[in-house]
Amino acid sequence: MKILHLDKNHPILIKQLESAGAINHEDYSSPKETIEKIINHYDGIVIRSRFKIDSQFIDAATNLKFIARVGAGLESIDIPYAENRGVTLISAPEGNKNAVGEHTLGMLLSLFNNLNKADRELRIGAWNREANRGTELDGKTVGLIGYGNMGRAFAKKLKGFNCTVLCYDIKDNVGNKNATQVSLKTLQELADVLSLHVPWTPLTNKMINTDFINSFQKPFWLFNTARGKCVVTSDLVTAMKNGKILGAGLDVLEYENLSFESLFTDKVLPKALEELLQLDNVLVSPHIAGWTVESKIKLAEITVEKIINLNL
Repeated sequence: MKILHLDKNHPILIKQLESAGAINHEDYSSPKETIEKIINHYDGIVIRSRFKIDSQFIDAATNLKFIARVGAGLESIDIPYAENRGVTLISAPEGNKNAVGEHTLGMLLSLFNNLNKADRELRIGAWNREANRGTELDGKTVGLIGYGNMGRAFAKKLKGFNCTVLCYDIKDNVGNKNATQVSLKTLQELADVLSLHVPWTPLTNKMINTDFINSFQKPFWLFNTARGKCVVTSDLVTAMKNGKILGAGLDVLEYENLSFESLFTDKVLPKALEELLQLDNVLVSPHIAGWTVESKIKLAEITVEKIINLNL
């Protein structure tokens, strides 16, 4: 089995594949056009998100049997086309679900207690106690949209905070002891906090817009550790200015490049993003919720396991 690695991952990935008898080649810099000229020599590729795996690329990969993404989402791949060509798709959301759960909880507690704001103020000599009085999670209702690996991991972290956890998912019967599955309407009626744990699909693209936000009965806190394009930034800014959204913790942004390795190409910030970053009740991070020392190892190990289980 010949495998081409297009993105750097933990060394354990290649080491374990070699132990299983695979021949591994690495190319972390050649452009897509160059890779297309040689991809027909490989049975599989291992990627993160360096470039899009589209129909043209898949057509060139005449011997390709699998595409393994060392991460959770597969949006950089033309999934229907790959599946129609008989290519098996592998992802590893189990590898960074714990990291995402912890990061989301960290963002929530930081915003609820004004830690990011108080830290910034104190560094310039401002000792503002009353202005940074916190909010307790105890007794609040937390609504999760998407209850797969990431949503379940976050719900598990919320145990012990004496809060009510609800989940909404397009799949039936996914609720468990950590979250009660409800309709979207019920979630919007009850939630004090909304956390997104969905893939980026046509259903979730620009899902959090003005109409969606205004469907919530109460002002709420928003957390997005899923995909940036699920939230319309300009509508979020409007909702934060009018008090409908009380605060936002965003690990992902609408303007990210598909590779997630940079924010965007233009040097000038989009107006909506510039306004967002000026708000005190916003906490942002550069798509690192699943990016821990431990998850890097787990992602590699799970990817190897799934490749080996293909029995090619």
